[in-house]
Amino acid sequence: MGVFVFLPLVLPLSAWPIARLAEHRLHPRTATLLLTAVGAILAVCSTLCLALIMVVGTAQLPGNPLPDGWSDPEVRDAVPYDEVAGKAAIPALMGVGLLCARTVWRHRRIRLRIQQALAGLPPSPVAVLPDEESYAYALPGGSSGNGRGSGKGGAEGDGRGRVVVSTALLDCLDSREREALLAHERSHLAARHHRFLLAARLAAQANPFLRPLRTAIVFGTERWADEEAAQAVGDRRLVARTVGKAALVSHRTPAPTFAGLAAPGPVPRRVKALLEPPPEVRIWPPAYTAVGLALWIAAAGTAASALSSANAAVALLTILHAATPL
Repeated sequence: MGVFVFLPLVLPLSAWPIARLAEHRLHPRTATLLLTAVGAILAVCSTLCLALIMVVGTAQLPGNPLPDGWSDPEVRDAVPYDEVAGKAAIPALMGVGLLCARTVWRHRRIRLRIQQALAGLPPSPVAVLPDEESYAYALPGGSSGNGRGSGKGGAEGDGRGRVVVSTALLDCLDSREREALLAHERSHLAARHHRFLLAARLAAQANPFLRPLRTAIVFGTERWADEEAAQAVGDRRLVARTVGKAALVSHRTPAPTFAGLAAPGPVPRRVKALLEPPPEVRIWPPAYTAVGLALWIAAAGTAASALSSANAAVALLTILHAATPL
């Protein structure tokens, strides 16, 4: 395997050029889908890389349950600096597992807690809470034990979730701005943006080099919902004004994997984009443009990461099979 086993750990750097350019040059829906796919693939490859290196490191520990042949010099030679890299991979992989598990657990815990808090409200797609704090966010649907829109205020609403908004925020907006607000949040629910946000956060936990992609995906989901809301209400300036107002008075969403109108991020850039003509919908820009070149670089880096991970996995499995006594 040689140094190729380490490539998936650093190849996420190849996706950095696209993260910034995609925010400006691609339609938000295209950018979000593309960056999420790239981030997920690169995260899986880097985690697999850590797991392969950890096998070599674990086999060197006394008292381990692995076959004795897995600690033979022939196996260790497959990984450069096997003693240091193998042992360092053990806490690294454990850390990745703990961080990802905590992210999923926190997402589900907060989601279920809010669903239970809304159980006493009428089963409406929009839950209005009497609260002096200003907020609005899309609560994804899911089983909570309190019913799936069962007449007990089920958290599913329309089957995909509910829009949760406080009276304080509604009081700050006029009727047209409220319409834009609800259109924005309904777009989050319809496109299931919480899945993109969760995938982006898990990818960033698996490999810190993917954090720029997570930031770009968060921005992309908000811009995606902005464009859908502008199309729904037929007024881009109205949505821009609503976004600006909400950002001034609102608190952030209860969890980073939830989507909301005033989510943290570059709100001025969102407003500026809404004051400009709608972005052109293109699946893949020409290769001779800056964003097209960045896309090809990211695609090449993703493909190289996947190939190197597959090559390392096959090579190490072959070596381990040969070293395992029958």
